[in-house]
Amino acid sequence: MVHKGLLTIIVLALSSALFAQSGKVKPVETPTPDPNSRPIVYVPTQENTKKPTPTPSPSHKSVENDDVIKVESVLVPIPVSVIDPTGRAVLNLKIEDFELRVGDKIESIGELARSETPVRLALLFDNSSSVTIAREFEKKAAISFFRRVIRPDKDLVALFSVATATRLEQPFTRNVSQLTDAIELFAQPEGATALLDGIVLAANYVREVQGRRVVVIVSDGDDTYSDATLEESIKALQIANCQVFIVKTTDFENFKRTGERRGNANIRQLAAERRMQEIAKQTGGAVYSPLDEDELDLAFRQISAELAQQYILSYYPEEGTEKPGEFRPIKVTVKNRGNADIRTRSGYYVPKPRR
Repeated sequence: MVHKGLLTIIVLALSSALFAQSGKVKPVETPTPDPNSRPIVYVPTQENTKKPTPTPSPSHKSVENDDVIKVESVLVPIPVSVIDPTGRAVLNLKIEDFELRVGDKIESIGELARSETPVRLALLFDNSSSVTIAREFEKKAAISFFRRVIRPDKDLVALFSVATATRLEQPFTRNVSQLTDAIELFAQPEGATALLDGIVLAANYVREVQGRRVVVIVSDGDDTYSDATLEESIKALQIANCQVFIVKTTDFENFKRTGERRGNANIRQLAAERRMQEIAKQTGGAVYSPLDEDELDLAFRQISAELAQQYILSYYPEEGTEKPGEFRPIKVTVKNRGNADIRTRSGYYVPKPRR
């Protein structure tokens, strides 16, 4: 005869086993994502659209014999454009001609480089329903820009389209044909505009590679759908050490529509204008507002020329003197060039240690 207590234990054990086999057990929790990881989000907009063959993503692999590696250095690169009163770049300056102030203190400049520094450029092409009138010529101007700016032995370019979601159309490549194919295969402009979200995505994408990081935006600057704020997008650009050039399409589209530069300015257009000017100012870039096809092409040529004529100052902060995550304001002056226009970034964020 089985003891009553032993029988109870056997019944409980069998019940537990059957309950476990039924699948009604608490699932294993998914590990919390590392907050420092920055995956590239790819949101398809058309399932059956033929896409160009992408090049490998440059996280840790070489791209066409060019080693693209993650950046761990404390180096702070500072692109500087120096323009004389006639609008021409000043090209004969030496390291001793520059003065760098970080916060309230004058700091030494570690190195001075010129345009030979490789460029890692992301082009954000607004493909929302708000920019339809000049779409075909804008595509041609962008293709011409790629042909001018890419140095096959040095530079890499990636292409994003921005609408309701941001789509990586072409990962980093130096192959102009791949970029051209990606632009030609753009879907028709449609949907809302999440421009600030797209800027954050592009900044995070270029953040992981060595070189001079540049973002070029072709857009009217309108934003109707982003989760990110203007401040958050600027911070992402500054953390990534990105310089931003913007080709504002509003005047172009107004001219194509009405024959006049400006349409009926509204609150949204004024907000978009201020947004673009602030992004360019904080990153040391510029905003171009072309009126017609010739000026649009000129805007891209001016960006190409500026990238080829920049000075790149290298600043190495003294170890232990900065707090991770804090913002450090920058001011660059050129001695004996009081009448020159000097354009550079407003500051940088001290990087946090990576896990």
